[in-house]
Order: sequence, then structure tokens, then C-alpha cells
Amino acid sequence: MDLQTVKIDNPDELNLILGQSHFIKTVEDLQEALVTAVPGIEFGLAFCEASGPALVRAAGTSDELTDLAKANALALSTGHVFIIFLGNAFPINVLNAVKNVPEVCRIYCATANPVEVVVAETEQGRGVLGVIDGVKTKGIETEADAEQRRAFLRQIGYKVG
Repeated sequence: MDLQTVKIDNPDELNLILGQSHFIKTVEDLQEALVTAVPGIEFGLAFCEASGPALVRAAGTSDELTDLAKANALALSTGHVFIIFLGNAFPINVLNAVKNVPEVCRIYCATANPVEVVVAETEQGRGVLGVIDGVKTKGIETEADAEQRRAFLRQIGYKVG
């Protein structure tokens, strides 16, 4: 078995969702879930087929985001893994819709941080062992840090009061 990391190419620090599913109709079902979760959403998604022709399958509302998803999916080449790049939405807006798609088995990460995917390769194929999402923790928040966190959430409208 060969272990390696694959860096997700995300030059514009877009929000992305990386997950695993189990069936070719994932592409259409994820597309439907995303467009019904956020009207006018911009996204690109790609899915690594794990049998038959073993192609990267893709869909989206933005050619640029779809091309980015396809390139990253091909770089991963890990069976039944999907990647979604979001344009004018955040994972918090669509994550439950994505998780509720019947084919979705797991979500590895939902982030705009730099991501490295730990991949194992055998004679049979490749699989995701886990992800490295962002940087190493630097410490424990102080009361001032907690106040900043609470103020930020209110500033961007995710908390009130």
C-alpha cells in the first residue's frame, strides 16, 4: 500500500465540500439538492465513479467551478468521492441538504481552508483515509478571543442579540 497526500487545488480559497457516496446517480441528486437549497446558487461538483468506466462525472451551474471540481476529482481518483466548490453560498447553507442525499455516506470536510487529502493506493484502487483541514491548532481561546468570536458571528448575521 502506498500512502500519499493530495492537495486540493483551491486558488481562490472557495468553500468546498468533500464527501463520499455510493452510486452513479450522486451527480444528479447532489445537483438537485444544491439548486433547491439556495436559489441562484453557483457551484461545480465532480464525482469519482468507482466501477465500470471509472470516470469523473460532473455537473454544476458554473463552468469555472465545475472545471475546478473535475480537476480536483481526477487528482484524487478515489472511488465514490465527490467534491463540490461553492460560489455564492457557504457550506452551512447546503450541508444538511447534501447529507440528506440518499447516496451520501459521509462528509470528510466542509471548509475554505487549505485541504490535503490522505490517500491510500493499493493494486485495486485508491481511497481516502482522512483529510487535513487548515493548520495546526495554536492554543486555547481567551475570554477576549471568545468575545471576538461572538461579535463576528453577530456581525455576519449568524447569531442575533
